[in-house]
Amino acid sequence: MPRANVSTGVELEYDTFGSPDDPALLLVMGFTAQMIQWDEAFCSTLADAGLFVIRFDNRDCGLSTKFDGVEVDSAAVMMAALGGTEVPPVPYTLSDMAADAIGLLDHLGIESAHIMGASMGGMIVQTMAIEHPARVRSLVSVMSTVGDPAYGAAAPEAMGALLAPPPTTRDEYIAASPMWMTWQSKKYQDAARTQALAAVSFDRSFYPEGGPRQLAAIFASGDRTAKLGEVAVPALVIHGRDDTLITPSGGFRTAEVIPGAHLLFVSDMGHDMPEPLWPMLTDAIISHTRSA
Repeated sequence: MPRANVSTGVELEYDTFGSPDDPALLLVMGFTAQMIQWDEAFCSTLADAGLFVIRFDNRDCGLSTKFDGVEVDSAAVMMAALGGTEVPPVPYTLSDMAADAIGLLDHLGIESAHIMGASMGGMIVQTMAIEHPARVRSLVSVMSTVGDPAYGAAAPEAMGALLAPPPTTRDEYIAASPMWMTWQSKKYQDAARTQALAAVSFDRSFYPEGGPRQLAAIFASGDRTAKLGEVAVPALVIHGRDDTLITPSGGFRTAEVIPGAHLLFVSDMGHDMPEPLWPMLTDAIISHTRSA
């Protein structure tokens, strides 16, 4: 797959689906998740509808640039952010990750794009819409939140699973992956599929060291509520009723503060996008981009 030099010292691994002559849809994945979490069939469905679909690995994840050896006390950053005190220095913020995505559009010669992000990716695309509005045709924020700790707080069991020390071997990683089902869509849980994805992800790039830096970026970036109130691009917010990692109030709040945003609140959807829901989700995304 190709790589793009998007800023000094940062390269992003990416791939594309469809024709570059079609309107671009940039997909931004979430915390520690590689771009392969955007399933190829899902991407192809969007491309077949007339979108030039781009997915990529965020910095510190997958095959993109990793900040090896750069230390951060993510727990201290979280505590300071939640306690309203001064946040310690962090290696980078969501603004830097948003700038990476803009750099990828520059690399591809794309003046403006529809942007869609899931979880932390939703936070990144919200930041793109705030800081780079001229580059954004429309926004889709999926299972995300606005950075205000009063909204979207994870259920204890989901946060515990997310922050559990990562296994160190391939077999242990695959065996432990069913813990992800803590936040997945209850109706569509599939342990075998979850373990298969874990195997592919481990083999492609197992890099738990990036997690604390990405987590610190989330908490150090603060509350976007006021600035989201100034966003003028068409916005679609998608959230699942069963989401325990970013609970539904995060999605409701996102839709509430972005002027004119539409909310798609999905029954039987957790903190994932299971295949049985793809027809509904892709129809909503395609309709949103066309109307925008």
